[in-house]
Amino acid sequence: MTVTLPADLPVTPPLLMAFDLDGTLIPDAGREVQPDAAQALARLRALGVKLAIITGRDTPPSQVLRVMQPDAVATNNGGRITVGADLHAEARFSDADLEATLAHELDGARVVLFTADGLYVDLPPGVEPEPWMVLRQFRPLADAPREGILKVGYYHPQVAAFAGRLRTTHPHLVLTGAQDPYPHFLTVTPQGAHKGAALTLIADALNVPHTQTVAFGDSDNDEAMLDVAAYAVQVGSLPLLTPHANTRVPQQADLGAFLHAWADRLAATR
Repeated sequence: MTVTLPADLPVTPPLLMAFDLDGTLIPDAGREVQPDAAQALARLRALGVKLAIITGRDTPPSQVLRVMQPDAVATNNGGRITVGADLHAEARFSDADLEATLAHELDGARVVLFTADGLYVDLPPGVEPEPWMVLRQFRPLADAPREGILKVGYYHPQVAAFAGRLRTTHPHLVLTGAQDPYPHFLTVTPQGAHKGAALTLIADALNVPHTQTVAFGDSDNDEAMLDVAAYAVQVGSLPLLTPHANTRVPQQADLGAFLHAWADRLAATR
């Protein structure tokens, strides 16, 4: 496809590009980067661009890591950050905040607690675990530790009402979801654990000025990252994100062509 790039795309080094995963760098619930996007990432990396993953997932797929070779990875909506092979930052729930987060009124909800090395799941009677939970060898919620919880996820039709109450009583916690495109899914992370903060910390760790940061995202949990980035690229058409973006890639499948065109412009300026 032919891509017409905006004139204001940053091309001056150093440059950091940070990507959300689902719906942005890879298809929703996918595990692999499409070939054209993978080739474009390799070109950008060869041109000296720093690459980062900033995802709501707690573990990026190994295939994505192998293809992208990121300089930094932030998981759990930015709450856990590794730079190279080193843990750079990790936000954990306090006892009081975890207790408040788990004091829900969602009868029949599926609840998932994430630690750095595992997950703990509460399933309603008669509900089977999802395949990814089985693959990750989940344990029952009753076995979860009180320390080291990085993220809590809820699956329930009424998560929006619970999210509204929690925002009122604990406004310092970070809540995403409970609205389009994930109206039945809510994620809660500790104070300061959001993608915007992760982008800032990664840029500092990689010695990239904040004015040279680019973020790519498609969903509500990317809003903070798009706001913090010097240049924001929306993937898809979620109305919530449009006011926060400098430009838009119409759909996830178009990302590879967009990145190739950006690499062409970078190469031309060198």
